[in-house]
Amino acid sequence: MPDPSQPVPLIPRASLFGNPTRTSGQISPDGEWLSWLAPLEGVLNIWLAPSGDPAAARPMTRSAERPIRQYHWAPDSRSLLYIQDRGGDENFLLYGVDIASGAERTLTPFEKTRVQLISDSHRFKDRLLLGLNNRDERMHDVHLLDLNNGELSLVFRNDAGFIGFECDDNLDLRLAALPNAGGGMDFFAIEGGTVAAEPLVSTGLEDALTTGPADFTHDGSVLYWIDSRGRDTAALVAQDTASGEARVLAENARADIAGLIRDQQTGAVIGYTWDYLRSEWHAFDEDLRHSLQFLDDSLEGDFQILSRTEDDRKWVVASDPVTAPPRAWLFDRDENSLTEFYTSRPELEGAPLQPMHGVEITACDGLTLPAYLTLPAGSTGELPPAPVPMVLLVHGGPWARDRYGFNSYHQWLANRGYAVLSVNYRGSTGFGKRFIEAANLEWAGRMHDDLLDAVAWAVERKIADPDKVAIMGGSYGGYATLVGLTFTPETFACGVDIVGPSNLETLLETIPPYWEPMVKQFHERMGNPNTPEGLQLLKDRSPLHRADRICRPLLIGQGANDPRVKQSESDQIVAAMKSAGIPVTYVLYPDEGHGFARPENNLAFTAVAENFLAACLGGRAEPLGEVLGASTAQLVEGEELVLGLDA
Repeated sequence: MPDPSQPVPLIPRASLFGNPTRTSGQISPDGEWLSWLAPLEGVLNIWLAPSGDPAAARPMTRSAERPIRQYHWAPDSRSLLYIQDRGGDENFLLYGVDIASGAERTLTPFEKTRVQLISDSHRFKDRLLLGLNNRDERMHDVHLLDLNNGELSLVFRNDAGFIGFECDDNLDLRLAALPNAGGGMDFFAIEGGTVAAEPLVSTGLEDALTTGPADFTHDGSVLYWIDSRGRDTAALVAQDTASGEARVLAENARADIAGLIRDQQTGAVIGYTWDYLRSEWHAFDEDLRHSLQFLDDSLEGDFQILSRTEDDRKWVVASDPVTAPPRAWLFDRDENSLTEFYTSRPELEGAPLQPMHGVEITACDGLTLPAYLTLPAGSTGELPPAPVPMVLLVHGGPWARDRYGFNSYHQWLANRGYAVLSVNYRGSTGFGKRFIEAANLEWAGRMHDDLLDAVAWAVERKIADPDKVAIMGGSYGGYATLVGLTFTPETFACGVDIVGPSNLETLLETIPPYWEPMVKQFHERMGNPNTPEGLQLLKDRSPLHRADRICRPLLIGQGANDPRVKQSESDQIVAAMKSAGIPVTYVLYPDEGHGFARPENNLAFTAVAENFLAACLGGRAEPLGEVLGASTAQLVEGEELVLGLDA
């Protein structure tokens, strides 16, 4: 038994933020091959092995700089497909690797182009429908890609500015989505390549983020929707395409339908999930229900289906015990058997990982905020022995959400002695449209009040020491950090801002071209710079204009190639602080974008961040070591504010 009077072992940063041993396991549609991502000379690449002999693995790609993070199988099982950008610029191109020869080719060989995968097909397994914005950066034309010869054929020239398409299994376009003047979406039927004059379905702003098509059955007779019209949370709806008749198949009062399981042969929905504090699986099909129950009974923690064969008899499944590293399993549905595929981070076996608690926090106006709490070792249930320093970890988006499960940031910070609280503030997705709508025009308003209410909740319950609460986050979470240190400068002991905007006016001026069709939603939810009232609101809610109020330590991390939150967003608040004589630590990465993809850069920033937090909050820290030298980090300002950094 470990001695409770002794501190738990320090989990090395590299075990949490370095490359996983394996991740993203898949099985080919024909069941003959297994694939996964694993390091090759320190960079994540795609590996392949026969399904009957996983030990006979070989690398299929040789990316030498940026990790490959997204890949999938071609429907014909003859090639692996992946996307990759350059230096974090988010101009993702599509690449293919032939299984038999190992030959790799660029399937979308264009500059300043961001590919969209619209659909593959069970009927035409050697073809894909792609969206490409190589003609006009603002909009994607639809092309048919022949995987045999790499030929691209224009299917639909998108002069109208549609932002999404649905097709049937013949790869015929059937539906197109177009933002409307009210901030919602119009969905137009397409027949024979011709777009209908009037929309089939229209939504307003209130349903824009919670209503949309979820694909056709393979024969095109049924169109599924995730649909919040006439209700709060988004339901699963099936619409008969001939008659137009729609019926609700599933809904939940607290959470939107989050995911679908479709029959591999027909495309019919046979199961679904919703996710409030925890994800829940449900099945319409008895065979599927039996498999899901077997997995629930057999695996520790929540599970996720990563990949399925075309005949649906073999799956790759991931299990997440939270207090142990995630694992992947091969599931044979006929034999009801599980075979371990891999452990993603075996170095965490036996590490002092902490449980995550799903909690509900009541905001000052009565809104219920789903949240997640992780406590340092020695805690009992949802309480530490005495109030401890806490890090409020704010998710990005803001139209995204925090979820239950293994979280490297939660485990890292809890291991250093902090309580960690992630709160789904208003505007977070997954909890119905009223929850999203409650955030309209509330950036730095009630959205920030939710974060303050979460801190007050933790203080009242003697979880957090009120004098030792840090705020930290990326993207919108970085903005929330800057808001915390400028709008409520005495609340937080320090802040860590990762690629966060400092000026909402300049943020909207510099959005990527392919986001332009969605700008109406941004204006309605953030503030419209084209009206005097909206422009003033954006100025009033921008931390840059309150930079002189910052009185607590601030650490900023930024990627120079970020297309969403430009480097200028960090540069300008650093300049304002310097002008006011306020110290700040600023770390810039010349080869990163919206976040840090390269493990050596991620390790370097977490090393700086934990030593920064140790100086502010008094928690534990692994020494910096040599991680900075292995990264491209440029210390622009303030190395003297981080323990060991000036050395």
